[in-house]
Amino acid sequence: MSLPRAPAHLLAALLCVGLALANAVRISDGGLAASVAAASLAAIVSEPPGRRLAVAAVLVLGLGWWWASLRLDQLDRSPMTAEIGRAGRAVLVVTAPPREERFDIRAQGIIRSFRGKPVHEPVQLELATGRSPPQGAVLSALVVVTAPKGPAADGFDERTYLRRHGIHVVLRVDAWHRIGRRGGIGGVADRLHIGLAGSIAPRLTGERRAVLEGIVLGDDAALSQGLRKDFQASGLYHLLAVSGQNVVLVAAGALGLAWLLGISRVLGELGALTGIAAYVLAVGPQPSVIRAGIAGALASLAWLSGRLRDGWHALLVAAVVLLAWNPYTLFDPGFQLSFTAVAAIYTLAPRIGASLERLPLPRSVRTGVGVSAGCGLLTAPILWLQFGYLPVLSVPANALVEPAMPILLGLAFVTAGLDVVSPQAAALVAGLDGWVAAYIAFCARLFGSLPFAEVDSGRGLALAAGVFVVAAYAWRRWLRSSNPRT
Repeated sequence: MSLPRAPAHLLAALLCVGLALANAVRISDGGLAASVAAASLAAIVSEPPGRRLAVAAVLVLGLGWWWASLRLDQLDRSPMTAEIGRAGRAVLVVTAPPREERFDIRAQGIIRSFRGKPVHEPVQLELATGRSPPQGAVLSALVVVTAPKGPAADGFDERTYLRRHGIHVVLRVDAWHRIGRRGGIGGVADRLHIGLAGSIAPRLTGERRAVLEGIVLGDDAALSQGLRKDFQASGLYHLLAVSGQNVVLVAAGALGLAWLLGISRVLGELGALTGIAAYVLAVGPQPSVIRAGIAGALASLAWLSGRLRDGWHALLVAAVVLLAWNPYTLFDPGFQLSFTAVAAIYTLAPRIGASLERLPLPRSVRTGVGVSAGCGLLTAPILWLQFGYLPVLSVPANALVEPAMPILLGLAFVTAGLDVVSPQAAALVAGLDGWVAAYIAFCARLFGSLPFAEVDSGRGLALAAGVFVVAAYAWRRWLRSSNPRT
């Protein structure tokens, strides 16, 4: 007897719940989990059709819970914790772009050996300022193994943050020299990242290049502390995390190139899949870009298979992939903000946009305001709990910046393509894109520098909540008075 077609959304959502539950309680008995799975499979075959969906749901939830428990046990395992306090020579791989802080340079990496003994474990690297290795470099270095810091005065707990990324020790690097470059898929990602970073802004320097790298690659390391703060206070900081808009333009560029060359749509969709995969590798494993990449890939696969696209299904699949790889991702602010924002776009944003139809505004402006307001409302609790602040002027700031975003991204990808065949033309387009980047930076400063741009105290939060309630009530009364039938 065959299982009736079960709602994919329900099963995917329950799988996410099971993966998340391991963060609270872990299932450590593999035999028990296998017995439950076997009993559930038997029940699916023997139960009446009406009960099979319920049994399948329990099975999916249980399997997700069991798998996540195994992954968390693996992530918490650390042979290097026994070496804390010791010094020695190590072979290291730099796996992410180094970031210069106030007193040192930090980067994520992998340690391959320590004091002659082979080991493979993610680590946090701390190097002296002045010289930093490139992403993908293999180093031979003298290091001191230290424990991550606990909770600081500002509330940041480095130990917990790193543990959720599978990192349990910090290596303070003294003398180092480069002995090679990593290979494999990681090496491909390194070359793609370095190549894209160099080709999107040829001959551009300073702030304009930093803004371009932040928006296109999600790397804000080159931004000044003041401008980064303005992006945060203005509610534009999300622009520095790669979003679905970036992935859409990558896919659209591949499809447009296929059309110009007279290539079939099938090959165009395959090219879009390749472009999305390359872009995700170049940007790195950020929750927002992985979510957007999976959604874009599913859209292309849906066209190739002749099936309808489903935004909710793509969102759930992306959540399953991220949580299955690292269940701790549930606590990552980027994960929470990215998925909540997309949920707001699907649910709240259309309603807000529809309520603005009576205003004499272009449709694109109403849509943009609806998206900004919807995302701002649903992500506000996360921003407050995770970072202790709320941007008050995010809606007007995003309304001014949003029209420039597709222009900046489009010119950046055109520049990257031209740089291969005509560096002079690429530099010209990059110069134009630099003006767009300067405009976005100007908007961030304009709104972020205002004294009431953000709320960062309990009293300010209460005042902002009161103003919002009064404004929402007045807006609702105005809608009713302008349309007596409601």
